[in-house]
Amino acid sequence: MGNFAAFETKMIAAGMGDAATRAFRRNYEALLRNETGMIPEETISPAQRLVSSEEIASTGAAGDAALLSQAVVIKLNGGLGTGMGLQGPKSLLPVRDGVNFLDLMVRQIVDLRKSSGANVRLLLMNSFSTSEDTLAHLEKYRAQGLADAAEVELMQNQIPKIDAATFLPVEWPADPDLEWCPPGHGDLYPALVGSGWLDRLLTEGVKYAFVSNSDNLGAILDPAILRYFADSGAPFLMEVTRRTAADRKGGHLAVRKSDGRLLLREVAQCPEADMEAFQDIERHRYFNTNSLWLRLDLLKEQLAADSGVLPLPMIRNNKTVDPRDKNSTAVVQLESAMGAAIECFEGAAAIDVPRSRFAPVKTTGDLLALRSDAYEVLDDGQVRLVASRNGVPPVISLSDEYKLVDQIEALGVPGLVGCDALKVSGPIRFAPGVVIEGNVEFANTSVEAKTVQPGVYKDQVVNW
Repeated sequence: MGNFAAFETKMIAAGMGDAATRAFRRNYEALLRNETGMIPEETISPAQRLVSSEEIASTGAAGDAALLSQAVVIKLNGGLGTGMGLQGPKSLLPVRDGVNFLDLMVRQIVDLRKSSGANVRLLLMNSFSTSEDTLAHLEKYRAQGLADAAEVELMQNQIPKIDAATFLPVEWPADPDLEWCPPGHGDLYPALVGSGWLDRLLTEGVKYAFVSNSDNLGAILDPAILRYFADSGAPFLMEVTRRTAADRKGGHLAVRKSDGRLLLREVAQCPEADMEAFQDIERHRYFNTNSLWLRLDLLKEQLAADSGVLPLPMIRNNKTVDPRDKNSTAVVQLESAMGAAIECFEGAAAIDVPRSRFAPVKTTGDLLALRSDAYEVLDDGQVRLVASRNGVPPVISLSDEYKLVDQIEALGVPGLVGCDALKVSGPIRFAPGVVIEGNVEFANTSVEAKTVQPGVYKDQVVNW
């Protein structure tokens, strides 16, 4: 069963390079061997206390132009905001006052350049779905040298979906684009190699890469962490933060018992029987923020040692070829996570960072919190929780009426700086001047929208 030659032919015809093809082949062969990628609880130990970024002395680091000139910021920008009703790149979603994620990313880079005098590089890892719109938006930053694709774009690869019955490339003539899928952000490594960017950066004297998601506005290149990473000599550094109840399903850090190496376990790699331990935030305390630091020269060495493909754990996803049609052909999509590379490097490390460096927007609830007074937008483009929240974001739960971005525009933004949890169900409108404190729930079972009047609502349930 299975025939990789058919996949190879398809990938070459689509312009996928050797690095992407070899990485896919490795995962495909793991699939044929029926590897599950599962990491049972009995094979790991919880990660113990880590060095924290707050312990790292920052004296002098901010002005270290020589070190910053050896750094590149890579933002994963391949995602469309389809889950939130958007038609284009998620990074073009306005955060506040018409300013979007991409604008704030650029502001971060420009501020770093201005404060240090170093020409800090920016690379956006775009997908075929986000490239055109992203580059069009960047035209406004041509004067800053941040508009040309040749200078700012790292293209993500695409891989074939696998017919679950035949293990051959799925065919879907009605919409051939649906025959392809993204390979997960573990594609960062084949993309760096296959695009030529890895060699180019090294040739241009760039030694350190800071990688993070484009929707995580708290992830800004911190010169103090860069100095720590450079001095440590580690090949790989993962930023982790303490898990909260909202992170129970997120990938966590652990130590593999067999060799003592750090590893990342995603929820898809956890056997059902171990799910309780996986979600125990006191046992597994550290949550992967998906912000990584890479030594590019050591990455190149490791790739050479691994025959050009980092042995990332394969993640299997069972889906349908048309995700909107559950009766369409069953397919297997293979992915890998870039953070999983922590287990591929001898001497890889992790650092405990405050929650202020982790402010992703995955849902409209996250967006509502981000637009509220629970967060502040700094002049340097960074977005972070206000200090009084002690690094803990409010937990926002919205019913299906608010799943899409345009559906929360009319909801209004209440004051959330003192909110622990907010739950909204049914058609609700917040009038200006509403302040939420503690745990508050609003529930409207009628079809007529109800307006929450101005005032302070604390630890209460409001029903209509």
